[in-house]
Amino acid sequence: MKPLRSIAKALAWAFAGLLLAFVIVQTWYVLHIAYWTQFNPRRTSIMEARLEDLRARNPKADVRHQWVDYDRISINLKRAVIAAEDAKFIDHEGFDWEGIQRALEKNQRRGKIVAGGSTISQQLAKNLFLSGERSLLRKGQEALITVMLEAIMGKRRILEIYLNVAEWGDGVFGAEAAARHYFGTSAQALTPWQAARLAAMLPRPRYYDRNRGSAYLDRYSERILARMPSAQVP
Repeated sequence: MKPLRSIAKALAWAFAGLLLAFVIVQTWYVLHIAYWTQFNPRRTSIMEARLEDLRARNPKADVRHQWVDYDRISINLKRAVIAAEDAKFIDHEGFDWEGIQRALEKNQRRGKIVAGGSTISQQLAKNLFLSGERSLLRKGQEALITVMLEAIMGKRRILEIYLNVAEWGDGVFGAEAAARHYFGTSAQALTPWQAARLAAMLPRPRYYDRNRGSAYLDRYSERILARMPSAQVP
């Protein structure tokens, strides 16, 4: 019986250690999110990963990024991004279950992953903290961070941070850098068409940075433009 008791004790200690580690990690996320309700994040996990790639090619490379406050971002871009990425952003609590179901059905029909169904809150969780790895563990952590974001931040702050850290090209991050990179203007001055164009690029920003004449990009931009008037903005 002693060996069994020893094994049980060892397993109990191992479980307690894992539980403690889990709590510490989640607390770290919560503290960062609470801090970012008042202060702006300087770099995100995705930015760091892209910067590493850029500097592998050019040691002096840097990402293009300039923070702009919510009121200095065009209402056109806010509407375009919500219309394109998360039409129910105002109403859901982090997850669009109908959107996830539609994405799963589409992926099953195509036999591969072609749609994700992620909300703006989920995308922000990934951009801020996580890698591009596809695994159940990473998706689980993304879900937990999404819950934290929705519980601690308001919708306006979530959208403000998202628009400032979203990837919009090769080393291009945030609305201000994107507006200047593609149109030579500020995030505040974006027209409806320009905003729709930027929103259409979000699923594959580096690809569309290299292929700006894409016919699909033109068609998708037009669809977003048509949906923008009905988009609800915080």
